[in-house]
Amino acid sequence: MQADYVIVGAGSAGCAIAYRLAEAGKSVLVIEHGGTDWGPFIQMPGALSYPMNMSRYDWGYRSEPEPHLNNRQLVTPRGKVVGGSSSINGMVYVRGHACDFDHWAEQGADGWSYADVLPYYKRMENWSDGGRGGDPDWRGKDGPLHVSRGPGRNPLTKAFIEAGRQAGYQVTPDYNGKQQEGVGPFDATIKNGRRWSAANAYLRPALKRENCTLVQALAQKIVISDGRATGVEVKRGGKTEVIEARKEVILTASSINSPKLLMLSGIGPAKHLAEHGIEVVADRPGVGQNLQDHLELYLQMAASKPVSLYRYWNIPGKGWVGTQWLLAKLGLGASNQFESGGFIRSKAGVRYPDIQFHFLPIAVRYDGQAAAEGHGYQAHVGPMRSKSRGQVTLRSADPDDAPKIEFNYMSHPDDWDEFRTCIRLTREIFGQDAFAAYTRHEIQPGAEVQTDAQLDAFIAEHAESAYHPCGTARMGRSNDAMAVVDPECRVIGVDGLRLADSSIFPRITNGNLNAPSIMVGEKAADHILGRDPLPADNSEPWIHPNWRTEQR
Repeated sequence: MQADYVIVGAGSAGCAIAYRLAEAGKSVLVIEHGGTDWGPFIQMPGALSYPMNMSRYDWGYRSEPEPHLNNRQLVTPRGKVVGGSSSINGMVYVRGHACDFDHWAEQGADGWSYADVLPYYKRMENWSDGGRGGDPDWRGKDGPLHVSRGPGRNPLTKAFIEAGRQAGYQVTPDYNGKQQEGVGPFDATIKNGRRWSAANAYLRPALKRENCTLVQALAQKIVISDGRATGVEVKRGGKTEVIEARKEVILTASSINSPKLLMLSGIGPAKHLAEHGIEVVADRPGVGQNLQDHLELYLQMAASKPVSLYRYWNIPGKGWVGTQWLLAKLGLGASNQFESGGFIRSKAGVRYPDIQFHFLPIAVRYDGQAAAEGHGYQAHVGPMRSKSRGQVTLRSADPDDAPKIEFNYMSHPDDWDEFRTCIRLTREIFGQDAFAAYTRHEIQPGAEVQTDAQLDAFIAEHAESAYHPCGTARMGRSNDAMAVVDPECRVIGVDGLRLADSSIFPRITNGNLNAPSIMVGEKAADHILGRDPLPADNSEPWIHPNWRTEQR
């Protein structure tokens, strides 16, 4: 088996690359270990808590015991299915802040400033505001990726935006447009009531072409001959075989599995590879380092009126929601329910938002367990730019073994101060008049949890990953010893090999990572095809005029 380009991983970036290369007439073969995404658990947005907790769709990774979080092992879901994590995520669509990408460029990712990436966001989007306002001049109209807004009808969803306004924050009509800062309606990768994953947006259209093929197999390592990647060794149907790449191998296997595959192939920190008896092809000490994530807390409130989604949290209610969706793709099942939220700054002197809120009109965990107190609501809140860094390393040289994932959460002292600020600012928003008619009491942390020490104890026991791992093969200039890929996504030190997924982020972006991961795939495709990048878009984003002296 062979093709011009062999892509490892049918995830967010891989699907986008396959689409663009196939569109350009190249022969493309996509390797994906996971199976089909067919079925209501993935395709129904309202069922989002199911697929990320199903071994059929998830790699089932866990972190090592986290020393600053009471030695808890945190689940690290990664999509093991066509569409990758875009098939099991919460579907929230966030480009990231303009300053995030300008920072990338400053760190050596030349050509990845906001002016450089904005045209790719526009190219990939097919955006509709659902009648809830927006910023059409900043958005794409005819791309493959449908981005929409839920109706926002729940009174609690509306109350969150109004409470944010009452607390003195900006109301932004489109956090993916000119102004991220503020509270407002949220975007989601949903089309006509269905999850619009990278598989639906990109891979299915690509596979309709004769020059694009999908192969279900487990990639074991990249085959490298005389310093050049020539193919991928896979296990398929119990047999080991090599799929050959006539031009390039493109690694898009996630920020956990991409560094693992590099190391299994002899690309990584020489000393670590030697410990596992792996011959060193390229000594790249940055492989697996620089691991970042967003950590968050659920600040939960009990509601005084039966207005939350809890009324459907029973067998008849779920049956009704499911039936409506199956018959017409309508009703509560057609939304991820993250229909409002916001981005704010933690204090004066912070130039652009460093806290994100996801608001949900029910008190429930990601694993689908509802709060024992019945009707309620919650905000997921956490800092955006933690200074803590972790690593992904090999457990062994066996490709079947899960890698060691050490996030090292909360290892920087600033993290604790930032998290306490998140809790206090959220409580302030929930304390506004807009929520007065709905508030009974705080479920967690609980009104009695007030001092720094009490809050720290709560954080250590209850902080959860927002499932945004990235940065483990960061992009930089080719003379940067810790960079793994250059600004054209070429793996430094090996010819014919590229890496394009959230691994290459120099620093984590503001908000959820699916949108920037797909953007990376879109832009990488142009580099692979040898095309000139899209012309820069120098639209000026909004920065709070008094950010130096005001927090809001």
